[in-house]
Amino acid sequence: MARNSAKAVGVNKFQDILAFARVAELGGFTAAAKVLSSSTSTVTKRVTRLEETLGVQLLHRTTRRMHLTEFGAEYYERCKQILSDLDDADSAIRDAHISASGLVRMALPPSFGHMTVIPALAQFYERHPNVSLDLCFKSQTANPIEGGFDLVVHSGRLADSLLVNRILVRGAQKTVASPDYLARHGRPMVPSDLVHHNCIVGAFGPAWHFRDEAGHEEIVRVSGKFVTDSGDILREAAVQGLGISQATWWLFREDMQRGRLVPVLEEYEVEADPISIVFPANRRVPAKVRVFVDFLLTITRSNP
Repeated sequence: MARNSAKAVGVNKFQDILAFARVAELGGFTAAAKVLSSSTSTVTKRVTRLEETLGVQLLHRTTRRMHLTEFGAEYYERCKQILSDLDDADSAIRDAHISASGLVRMALPPSFGHMTVIPALAQFYERHPNVSLDLCFKSQTANPIEGGFDLVVHSGRLADSLLVNRILVRGAQKTVASPDYLARHGRPMVPSDLVHHNCIVGAFGPAWHFRDEAGHEEIVRVSGKFVTDSGDILREAAVQGLGISQATWWLFREDMQRGRLVPVLEEYEVEADPISIVFPANRRVPAKVRVFVDFLLTITRSNP
């Protein structure tokens, strides 16, 4: 009897969370009730019961509109991830017996594709011979829906709440130069020294970010004789000794390991924008896309 009672409580809690998540996602009780094939009053009762259980108000309600409280916004983000994981688990089980096949359309930054994806593609095709890839190299693409892509690799923050992402790479924003450049021009000791150096300006512009000794953000506006929107060219120009460059550590990692580039100003580094895989929200991910996502996660995590 106690076991059945506990099971009922668990089912009710899940229904309450699901009702709240759909209300938050769709912006209203009526829309959520329609998606859940329920009544508006039932959805309202479930959300109210969840608020009573938690002891906090999750939603501000008026006659005209509804919006999340601070607690509600935080709780929704956590619930959204849980529900997404459940969807992934369901899809994985459903597709376990299906061989991944078909065309995957994907957009990704050229430098990430060139340095990370292309060298490992033979491994992917060996494991999944029935999957074809259409790779579109774009310097900055954040929305797969607009481009008709199955997924996108995006470098930077995401502002669109209708998109979901899984982070591939995170780490420091590195400032680097070749040993030859530093031998000829000296090493900058503090960020402000960069105004006296030839800096290679990339796609994110001349405002370079650092953190001072007190932990506060410091922005140095640099300049130089070479500007490029290509990560590959930015890296190669630094290797050739044309100046000091700044980008995510991922772009420079192999050259730093081999001594072709040397990090400077390490004590002032900030966290770089992450590199993420982006999906349309609320869309079932087919097996052909999932296996490529797993491949991307594997090759980025196996790299040093």
